[in-house]
Amino acid sequence: MQNRELSWLKFNERVLEEANFNSNPALERLKFISIFSNNLDEFFMIRVGSLTDYLLFAPKYFDNKTGMTIKQQLEAVFNQTASLYVLRDRYFNSVSAVLKQHGVNHLKMCDLTPSEHKKIEKYFLREILPVLSPQIIDNRHPFPHINNKQLHVAVTLEHKNHTLFGLIAIPTTLERVIFLENNTSFLLLEDIVYYYLHVAFEPYKVHGKTILAVTRNADINTEERDVDEALDYRQFMQKILKKRHRLTPVRLELQFTTSKKFIAFFCEKLNLKETQIFSSSTPLDLTYCSKLEEKLTPEIRKKLTRPVYATPEHFDKKINIIRYVQKKDLLFSYPYESFSQFLEMIRQAAEDQTVLSIKITLYRLDSQSKLAESLIRAAENGKEVIVLMELRARFDEANNIEWSKRFDEAGCRVIYGPTGYKVHTKVCLITKKESGKICYITQIGTGNYNEKTVKLYTDLSLLTANQEIGKDVALFFHNLLLGNLNGEYKHLWIAPNYYKQNLIQGIKEECRKVKAGENGRIIIKCNSLTDKDVIIKLIEASQIGVKISLIIRGICCLIPKLPGYTENITVISIVGRFLEHSRLCCFGTGTDTKLYISSADLMTRNTERRIEVVCPILDAELKQRICEMLETMLKDNVKAWEQLSDGRYLRCSSTGLMINSQENFMEQAHIQSHPAFCSDEQRTKNVNPSSKFADFSKRVKNRFLGFQS
Repeated sequence: MQNRELSWLKFNERVLEEANFNSNPALERLKFISIFSNNLDEFFMIRVGSLTDYLLFAPKYFDNKTGMTIKQQLEAVFNQTASLYVLRDRYFNSVSAVLKQHGVNHLKMCDLTPSEHKKIEKYFLREILPVLSPQIIDNRHPFPHINNKQLHVAVTLEHKNHTLFGLIAIPTTLERVIFLENNTSFLLLEDIVYYYLHVAFEPYKVHGKTILAVTRNADINTEERDVDEALDYRQFMQKILKKRHRLTPVRLELQFTTSKKFIAFFCEKLNLKETQIFSSSTPLDLTYCSKLEEKLTPEIRKKLTRPVYATPEHFDKKINIIRYVQKKDLLFSYPYESFSQFLEMIRQAAEDQTVLSIKITLYRLDSQSKLAESLIRAAENGKEVIVLMELRARFDEANNIEWSKRFDEAGCRVIYGPTGYKVHTKVCLITKKESGKICYITQIGTGNYNEKTVKLYTDLSLLTANQEIGKDVALFFHNLLLGNLNGEYKHLWIAPNYYKQNLIQGIKEECRKVKAGENGRIIIKCNSLTDKDVIIKLIEASQIGVKISLIIRGICCLIPKLPGYTENITVISIVGRFLEHSRLCCFGTGTDTKLYISSADLMTRNTERRIEVVCPILDAELKQRICEMLETMLKDNVKAWEQLSDGRYLRCSSTGLMINSQENFMEQAHIQSHPAFCSDEQRTKNVNPSSKFADFSKRVKNRFLGFQS
């Protein structure tokens, strides 16, 4: 098995490799470097932060998959990370050269013409210098607190034969990207401050300087046992969130190399080892990338970016979606299909006099959420609205706290997840009363109700009027309100009590088939696979002869293709335009196929320490559609990487018909939206013939036309 931290770093390297994929437009390649860097920031804040805590408080703890100690894991992480910085610099320089050819030029002060230099100097003196707070560091000016990831310029100074250090925080109140008159050449604020340090630190003489950023442990403990009984849980969360800003440093990044004396000084002040210091020529904060696209002319933008994917709209707003779902299950595949249909259903429910209640679990919510506004409207209309707001969604805690206040003020009933268990599931239940009878409309999805990320993440969303599933979900909410984790359900698998057990039972059933001389088949798609119990059962199934295909975007602690152990297991990772986020389990083949969608990854935290919902797909047509999607992903030879028996990943072979599953699904979504306007040639273009997509398109066309009538 593989170590989860090292496996994650391999995943992030695959993200970085998209910046070296020449078929991606240059500005898109730059965005992948930015995504890689942001991922790495969070990895250090959470995973390295957590390991650092273990090293202090539980040093004997070891990885149960590899036997590595905490110290060994940290050493391996720092070593592997250092090589990724080298790769990032190489790709950043390569992409910058391509952008420069199109006039998008990241300049340094030495690149400016005399007239440009004079203008920037005036800008510095007028706009920047007045808000800078340069500080020397000595016994009268103690080492300041350096905020997490805030850029600073650090300097070695000399005055009257005395050497000391100084710091300037880069102001976050100023524009970071300063464009020149051509609107595509630009400088970064920190580079200007870096150049004019001698002015800010007069009368000291500058001897050495660098730009730096400190990364701090952000893995706050939201399950502290010493909860102030005078506070409700929301107040408690607000209180402990303040701790995140002052937690222990875990990494120091330097944009320019500097002296050993400088490094020794900061290691001492920040209590870091040299292995935790990483030098880079790439800017330490790449969030400015989005600013560049705004300045481009349409002609240049077309060359440097891919066209914005316009999600097709499937239904007219005049159609009552709830009534349609009562006749036929619906499945939406995001971002290929529109999230607005679900939003419209909730809006309609808020105004529908037959709707008694809306109950929903919220994990990550857009700060400007139409869904939230509809829930508030429903409460104002006198409907019972119950919102389980998970305040422990990492880095979204503050946003969720604010929304919970607004829901409270609007008359919604707000509850929080039970102690020790995050509520990570994505479930919504609409309860109606028609002709004197109670009926349910249920939505169960693999992703969050976030109107921004739904355009970037691939997820599935099921809308169903199956009353048995509705009763299961009604019971689920009933148990949440009582803090009861032990409910029994007819169709749903609920973590932490039933998910892992039922999953393992599904694996055992495929083993039984093989032993009986039948074919055993398992397909699992998720973001990460780390649960040791599940891994062991998959290995046992492989040894018996079950064919297992794993589509794991990120961490995968199982190593495939090992003779005698995992030779019947293949692992692929798809890294493309959209973030693969849907979770699926498929057992068997043909008419006996059992298919489930889920909010849960196969990580111990999900199977044992979170509340998750796994739902079966019972509609035969929807089941066939999802199976076809899985087969297309397994045949992706453009954006897929295959894991080898030594743990390395290689891009899948691109010989023969080129299949990019995400591009394929985008095209299919438009065919489904506008079937009357698509020729057979358009409908089958770039589609894998063996995936039966052409037949699927015909079925969708017939269903669509029937629905419109």
